[in-house]
Amino acid sequence: MNPDELRKRHAAALPEWIALYYERPMELVRGEGFRVWDSEGNEYLDFFGGVVTTISGHAVPEIVEAVQEQAAKIFHSSTLYLIENQVKLAEKLISLSPISGDQKVFFVGSGSEANEAALLFATQYRNSSEIVALRGSYHGGSFGTMGTTGQSSWRPTPRSALDVSYAMTPHRSYSPLYGPFEGDPEGFARACAEDVRRVIETTTTGRVAAFIAEPIQGVGGFIEIPPGYFERVKEILDEYDVLLISDEVQTAFGRTGSHFWGIEASGVEPDLITMAKGLGNGLAIGAVMGRAEVIDSISPNLHISTFGGNPISAAGALANINYILENDLQRNADEVGGYLKERLLKMAEKHGIVGEVRGRGLMLAIEIVGPDGDPDPPGAARFMEACRERGVLVGKGGIKANAVRVSPPLTVTREAAEEAANAFEEALAEIGTREKVG
Repeated sequence: MNPDELRKRHAAALPEWIALYYERPMELVRGEGFRVWDSEGNEYLDFFGGVVTTISGHAVPEIVEAVQEQAAKIFHSSTLYLIENQVKLAEKLISLSPISGDQKVFFVGSGSEANEAALLFATQYRNSSEIVALRGSYHGGSFGTMGTTGQSSWRPTPRSALDVSYAMTPHRSYSPLYGPFEGDPEGFARACAEDVRRVIETTTTGRVAAFIAEPIQGVGGFIEIPPGYFERVKEILDEYDVLLISDEVQTAFGRTGSHFWGIEASGVEPDLITMAKGLGNGLAIGAVMGRAEVIDSISPNLHISTFGGNPISAAGALANINYILENDLQRNADEVGGYLKERLLKMAEKHGIVGEVRGRGLMLAIEIVGPDGDPDPPGAARFMEACRERGVLVGKGGIKANAVRVSPPLTVTREAAEEAANAFEEALAEIGTREKVG
């Protein structure tokens, strides 16, 4: 369908606040691997992956066959009955878990639901409504998770279902302390970790249920938490018997390259891990995995998920996990992501509009800034348009919406990464020239 006509129908039938990328929004109608095509026949490199979701790529035969085979048997049955695919998927995830001891998995339909469930389990287990989160965090679009998110643009109301306090994120975007520690990242990380203790001691009753954090902040602009931070935070949490929830909705399943789970880079063992997005490679599924005693702590019927772990989503997710492992996509993310980040760092040296390059594996960000070094959201939007013109799709994020997010499927090749990097180089040169003229 003509995208202009579809846009008019979209505006008439759907909420006006639903955001669409680009000055002239597109409809993607076909995908294959890490490439997609729009309704007008234009081909693109998909370097956003459905908002960090299409982790194995589009139309992967092994995943498609698993879904088709299950769909031909039964679409839905309800979690009130036994579901073999659900059990197999839970067992597979537990076998890959960085958490020791007895574990359970609870399936839901999205990342927001996964974080809601994790917060429910933690507050019930600890008999406390108090949560500590990080500034700049994003944990979902439901009422409870929005109330735990550390960004005003995602907080429609000051009300929250929980009593939430926010600790300093160890990144210059959020901390006035960054200056004295610019030459000492480890010292800065330790100082921000100690802020967690101060938050517990001064803004809570001292009986906090959980600390929730993303190993790399996703919507916050792919902000990586520096080494040493989680290690020290975990020591502090253990002093107060506070649970650690690792929000892996965007960082799980090898996307960071160095590890299968994002939290593993710190060597810290969380109590609960939440996941979604890459778990289903586009299928609607999420989960909470963690210590059995925590997940089993709620009363019967206190929580249920109608579509969590349904036969089709569970079959597709299991095939997806197996595909990631059998094809060693984590290693590919590390190698191709390493090459791409190196290219981006060289661009940063050349182009003044790049304020920072950050991230790991195939979860990378380019921060676009103005001549004075301040965030430049319009510049980021222009960069995205310039990339689209060159056949590459990317995303954006950050508190100021000036961070370009790069997160292609983990199947992406070095050749495709080189093609994308060349497009980025040209786009930066074009935007930089406009900035100087402006």
